[in-house]
Amino acid sequence: MLDNSSSETVDKISISLLVSTYNSPEYLALSLKSVLMQSRMPDEVVIADDGSGDETKEVIDEFRKECPVPVKHVWHPDDGFRLSAIRNKALKSAAGDYIIQIDGDIVMDPDFVKDHERYAVRGCFTGASRAFVSEDFSNEMRRSQQIDYAKLYTHSINKLNALRLPWVTPFFTGRKRKKTTIRGCNMAYWRSDAFRINGYNEDFKGWGSEDCEFAVRLSNSGLRKQWLKFAAIEYHLYHKTNDASNKDVNRIIMENALNDNLTIITNGIDKLT
Repeated sequence: MLDNSSSETVDKISISLLVSTYNSPEYLALSLKSVLMQSRMPDEVVIADDGSGDETKEVIDEFRKECPVPVKHVWHPDDGFRLSAIRNKALKSAAGDYIIQIDGDIVMDPDFVKDHERYAVRGCFTGASRAFVSEDFSNEMRRSQQIDYAKLYTHSINKLNALRLPWVTPFFTGRKRKKTTIRGCNMAYWRSDAFRINGYNEDFKGWGSEDCEFAVRLSNSGLRKQWLKFAAIEYHLYHKTNDASNKDVNRIIMENALNDNLTIITNGIDKLT
Protein backbone atom coordinates (compact mmCIF):
# COMPACT_ATOMS: atom_id res chain seq x y z
CA MET A 1 0.00 0.00 0.00
CA LEU A 2 0.99 3.63 -0.41
CA ASP A 3 3.06 4.88 2.49
CA ASN A 4 2.89 8.65 2.75
CA SER A 5 5.07 8.81 5.86
CA SER A 6 7.83 10.60 3.93
CA SER A 7 5.48 12.59 1.69
CA GLU A 8 3.33 15.63 2.26
CA THR A 9 -0.36 15.08 1.55
CA VAL A 10 -1.99 18.10 -0.10
CA ASP A 11 -5.60 19.12 0.55
CA LYS A 12 -6.31 21.65 -2.18
CA ILE A 13 -4.31 22.11 -5.35
CA SER A 14 -4.76 23.71 -8.74
CA ILE A 15 -4.44 21.32 -11.66
CA SER A 16 -3.29 21.98 -15.22
CA LEU A 17 -4.21 19.30 -17.74
CA LEU A 18 -1.46 19.26 -20.38
CA VAL A 19 -2.54 17.74 -23.71
CA SER A 20 0.05 17.12 -26.45
CA THR A 21 -1.07 17.07 -30.07
CA TYR A 22 0.11 17.25 -33.67
CA ASN A 23 -2.18 17.43 -36.74
CA SER A 24 -4.76 14.95 -35.40
CA PRO A 25 -7.87 17.11 -35.04
CA GLU A 26 -10.39 14.24 -34.98
CA TYR A 27 -8.54 12.49 -32.17
CA LEU A 28 -8.01 15.75 -30.29
CA ALA A 29 -11.72 16.60 -30.52
CA LEU A 30 -12.58 13.30 -28.80
CA SER A 31 -9.91 13.81 -26.17
CA LEU A 32 -11.25 17.27 -25.38
CA LYS A 33 -14.82 15.94 -25.23
CA SER A 34 -13.66 13.66 -22.44
CA VAL A 35 -12.37 16.71 -20.56
CA LEU A 36 -15.93 18.04 -20.42
CA MET A 37 -17.09 14.72 -18.91
CA GLN A 38 -14.72 14.86 -15.93
CA SER A 39 -16.20 14.55 -12.43
CA ARG A 40 -13.41 16.87 -11.27
CA MET A 41 -12.58 19.44 -13.90
CA PRO A 42 -8.97 20.57 -14.19
CA ASP A 43 -8.43 24.22 -13.34
CA GLU A 44 -7.11 24.85 -16.83
CA VAL A 45 -6.37 22.96 -20.04
CA VAL A 46 -3.03 23.62 -21.72
CA ILE A 47 -2.69 22.21 -25.24
CA ALA A 48 0.91 21.62 -26.31
CA ASP A 49 0.70 21.81 -30.11
CA ASP A 50 3.81 20.68 -32.00
CA GLY A 51 3.04 22.72 -35.12
CA SER A 52 -0.46 21.67 -36.22
CA GLY A 53 -2.43 23.46 -38.91
CA ASP A 54 -5.71 25.37 -38.95
CA GLU A 55 -7.98 22.34 -38.42
CA THR A 56 -6.50 21.77 -34.99
CA LYS A 57 -6.89 25.44 -34.11
CA GLU A 58 -10.56 25.27 -35.10
CA VAL A 59 -11.10 22.26 -32.81
CA ILE A 60 -9.48 24.11 -29.91
CA ASP A 61 -11.45 27.30 -30.57
CA GLU A 62 -14.73 25.34 -30.51
CA PHE A 63 -13.71 23.54 -27.33
CA ARG A 64 -12.87 26.85 -25.67
CA LYS A 65 -16.50 27.98 -26.18
CA GLU A 66 -17.79 24.97 -24.19
CA CYS A 67 -15.08 24.57 -21.59
CA PRO A 68 -15.84 26.14 -18.18
CA VAL A 69 -12.12 26.57 -17.35
CA PRO A 70 -9.37 28.50 -19.16
CA VAL A 71 -7.92 26.89 -22.30
CA LYS A 72 -4.41 27.77 -23.46
CA HIS A 73 -3.21 26.85 -26.95
CA VAL A 74 0.60 26.74 -26.88
CA TRP A 75 1.99 26.36 -30.42
CA HIS A 76 5.28 26.50 -32.25
CA PRO A 77 6.06 26.09 -35.98
CA ASP A 78 6.28 22.60 -37.44
CA ASP A 79 9.97 21.71 -37.59
CA GLY A 80 9.79 17.96 -37.11
CA PHE A 81 8.91 16.00 -33.98
CA ARG A 82 9.77 18.36 -31.11
CA LEU A 83 7.61 17.05 -28.29
CA SER A 84 10.09 17.96 -25.55
CA ALA A 85 10.26 21.57 -26.72
CA ILE A 86 6.50 22.09 -26.93
CA ARG A 87 5.93 20.41 -23.56
CA ASN A 88 8.45 22.82 -22.03
CA LYS A 89 6.62 25.78 -23.54
CA ALA A 90 3.34 24.41 -22.21
CA LEU A 91 4.85 23.94 -18.74
CA LYS A 92 6.09 27.51 -18.85
CA SER A 93 2.56 28.68 -19.66
CA ALA A 94 0.79 26.46 -17.11
CA ALA A 95 -0.54 28.10 -13.95
CA GLY A 96 -1.43 24.97 -11.99
CA ASP A 97 0.49 23.57 -9.03
CA TYR A 98 0.09 20.05 -10.41
CA ILE A 99 0.44 18.85 -14.00
CA ILE A 100 -1.58 15.93 -15.33
CA GLN A 101 -0.21 14.99 -18.72
CA ILE A 102 -1.92 13.15 -21.57
CA ASP A 103 -1.68 12.94 -25.36
CA GLY A 104 -4.31 14.16 -27.79
CA ASP A 105 -5.27 10.64 -28.86
CA ILE A 106 -6.47 9.73 -25.34
CA VAL A 107 -10.04 9.51 -24.09
CA MET A 108 -10.11 9.88 -20.31
CA ASP A 109 -12.43 8.02 -17.97
CA PRO A 110 -14.79 10.50 -16.22
CA ASP A 111 -12.86 10.08 -12.94
CA PHE A 112 -9.42 10.41 -14.51
CA VAL A 113 -8.54 13.82 -13.08
CA LYS A 114 -10.19 12.96 -9.76
CA ASP A 115 -8.05 9.82 -9.44
CA HIS A 116 -4.82 11.65 -10.17
CA GLU A 117 -5.69 14.39 -7.69
CA ARG A 118 -6.27 11.80 -4.96
CA TYR A 119 -2.65 10.63 -5.26
CA ALA A 120 -1.04 14.06 -5.59
CA VAL A 121 1.47 14.11 -2.73
CA ARG A 122 4.67 16.10 -2.37
CA GLY A 123 7.80 14.09 -2.90
CA CYS A 124 6.16 11.88 -5.53
CA PHE A 125 5.29 11.76 -9.20
CA THR A 126 2.79 9.37 -10.73
CA GLY A 127 2.46 7.05 -13.70
CA ALA A 128 -0.50 4.98 -14.86
CA SER A 129 -1.59 2.62 -17.63
CA ARG A 130 -3.65 2.89 -20.78
CA ALA A 131 -6.16 0.64 -22.48
CA PHE A 132 -5.72 0.23 -26.24
CA VAL A 133 -8.86 0.60 -28.36
CA SER A 134 -9.31 -1.61 -31.42
CA GLU A 135 -8.65 -0.12 -34.84
CA ASP A 136 -12.22 -0.62 -36.07
CA PHE A 137 -13.85 1.03 -33.08
CA SER A 138 -11.29 3.85 -33.03
CA ASN A 139 -12.20 4.61 -36.64
CA GLU A 140 -15.90 4.47 -35.76
CA MET A 141 -15.34 6.99 -32.96
CA ARG A 142 -13.44 9.28 -35.28
CA ARG A 143 -16.40 9.27 -37.66
CA SER A 144 -19.14 9.66 -35.05
CA GLN A 145 -17.26 11.92 -32.64
CA GLN A 146 -19.22 10.25 -29.84
CA ILE A 147 -17.90 8.75 -26.60
CA ASP A 148 -19.63 5.65 -25.24
CA TYR A 149 -17.66 4.34 -22.26
CA ALA A 150 -19.39 0.96 -22.18
CA LYS A 151 -18.43 0.35 -25.79
CA LEU A 152 -14.93 1.67 -25.18
CA TYR A 153 -14.46 -1.00 -22.54
CA THR A 154 -15.91 -3.69 -24.81
CA HIS A 155 -13.57 -2.72 -27.64
CA SER A 156 -10.46 -2.42 -25.47
CA ILE A 157 -7.76 -4.91 -26.35
CA ASN A 158 -6.25 -5.06 -22.84
CA LYS A 159 -9.39 -4.87 -20.70
CA LEU A 160 -7.55 -5.21 -17.39
CA ASN A 161 -6.17 -1.68 -17.91
CA ALA A 162 -9.72 -0.42 -18.43
CA LEU A 163 -11.01 -1.65 -15.06
CA ARG A 164 -11.50 1.07 -12.46
CA LEU A 165 -11.31 -0.42 -8.95
CA PRO A 166 -10.10 2.51 -6.83
CA TRP A 167 -10.35 0.62 -3.52
CA VAL A 168 -7.69 -1.78 -4.86
CA THR A 169 -5.32 0.92 -6.14
CA PRO A 170 -3.52 1.62 -2.81
CA PHE A 171 -2.16 -1.93 -2.79
CA PHE A 172 -0.24 -1.24 -6.02
CA THR A 173 0.95 2.37 -5.79
CA GLY A 174 4.20 1.65 -3.98
CA ARG A 175 5.32 -1.39 -5.96
CA LYS A 176 8.88 -1.10 -7.20
CA ARG A 177 9.27 -0.33 -10.89
CA LYS A 178 12.20 0.57 -13.09
CA LYS A 179 13.09 4.26 -13.29
CA THR A 180 12.36 4.11 -17.02
CA THR A 181 8.83 2.74 -16.58
CA ILE A 182 6.51 5.61 -17.45
CA ARG A 183 4.06 6.62 -20.16
CA GLY A 184 4.06 10.27 -21.09
CA CYS A 185 0.41 9.94 -22.09
CA ASN A 186 -0.62 9.18 -18.49
CA MET A 187 1.55 10.79 -15.86
CA ALA A 188 1.35 13.53 -13.25
CA TYR A 189 3.90 15.61 -11.36
CA TRP A 190 4.35 18.87 -9.51
CA ARG A 191 5.16 21.78 -11.80
CA SER A 192 7.85 22.94 -9.37
CA ASP A 193 9.55 19.52 -9.58
CA ALA A 194 9.62 19.74 -13.38
CA PHE A 195 11.28 23.15 -13.18
CA ARG A 196 13.76 21.89 -10.60
CA ILE A 197 15.16 19.40 -13.15
CA ASN A 198 14.90 21.97 -15.99
CA GLY A 199 11.94 20.32 -17.69
CA TYR A 200 12.12 18.06 -20.71
CA ASN A 201 15.42 17.50 -22.50
CA GLU A 202 15.23 19.23 -25.88
CA ASP A 203 18.17 17.20 -27.18
CA PHE A 204 15.50 14.65 -28.09
CA LYS A 205 14.52 14.82 -31.74
CA GLY A 206 11.91 12.49 -33.17
CA TRP A 207 9.83 9.93 -31.32
CA GLY A 208 10.95 7.96 -28.31
CA SER A 209 12.26 7.99 -24.72
CA GLU A 210 11.83 11.68 -23.87
CA ASP A 211 9.21 10.82 -21.22
CA CYS A 212 11.34 8.00 -19.77
CA GLU A 213 14.38 10.29 -19.49
CA PHE A 214 12.24 12.92 -17.77
CA ALA A 215 11.03 10.30 -15.27
CA VAL A 216 14.60 9.07 -14.69
CA ARG A 217 15.71 12.57 -13.71
CA LEU A 218 12.68 13.05 -11.44
CA SER A 219 13.66 9.81 -9.70
CA ASN A 220 17.32 10.80 -9.54
CA SER A 221 16.32 14.07 -7.86
CA GLY A 222 14.90 12.10 -4.95
CA LEU A 223 11.23 11.78 -5.91
CA ARG A 224 9.34 8.55 -5.44
CA LYS A 225 7.32 7.15 -8.33
CA GLN A 226 3.78 5.99 -7.65
CA TRP A 227 1.98 3.68 -10.05
CA LEU A 228 -1.81 3.79 -10.30
CA LYS A 229 -3.39 0.45 -11.11
CA PHE A 230 -7.18 0.30 -11.53
CA ALA A 231 -7.41 4.10 -11.38
CA ALA A 232 -6.77 7.07 -13.70
CA ILE A 233 -8.14 5.00 -16.57
CA GLU A 234 -7.58 6.18 -20.11
CA TYR A 235 -8.28 4.80 -23.58
CA HIS A 236 -5.68 5.09 -26.32
CA LEU A 237 -7.29 5.39 -29.74
CA TYR A 238 -5.64 3.41 -32.51
CA HIS A 239 -3.45 5.16 -35.05
CA LYS A 240 -0.38 4.36 -37.10
CA THR A 241 2.85 4.39 -35.12
CA ASN A 242 5.15 7.41 -35.23
CA ASP A 243 8.39 7.47 -37.19
CA ALA A 244 10.90 5.79 -34.87
CA SER A 245 14.00 6.36 -37.00
CA ASN A 246 15.69 8.33 -34.20
CA LYS A 247 14.75 5.84 -31.48
CA ASP A 248 18.25 4.45 -30.90
CA VAL A 249 19.86 7.88 -30.55
CA ASN A 250 17.14 8.97 -28.15
CA ARG A 251 17.56 5.82 -26.09
CA ILE A 252 21.26 6.61 -25.62
CA ILE A 253 20.33 10.02 -24.18
CA MET A 254 17.95 8.32 -21.78
CA GLU A 255 20.50 5.68 -20.76
CA ASN A 256 23.08 8.39 -20.11
CA ALA A 257 20.69 10.03 -17.64
CA LEU A 258 20.20 6.67 -15.98
CA ASN A 259 23.87 5.66 -15.82
CA ASP A 260 25.17 9.11 -14.80
CA ASN A 261 22.46 9.68 -12.19
CA LEU A 262 21.59 12.90 -14.01
CA THR A 263 19.05 15.31 -12.57
CA ILE A 264 19.39 18.62 -14.41
CA ILE A 265 19.98 19.06 -18.14
CA THR A 266 21.19 22.20 -19.94
CA ASN A 267 18.90 22.17 -22.99
CA GLY A 268 15.66 22.54 -21.11
CA ILE A 269 12.97 24.90 -19.91
CA ASP A 270 15.20 27.61 -18.42
CA LYS A 271 16.19 28.95 -21.82
CA LEU A 272 12.61 30.05 -22.49
CA THR A 273 11.83 33.70 -21.81
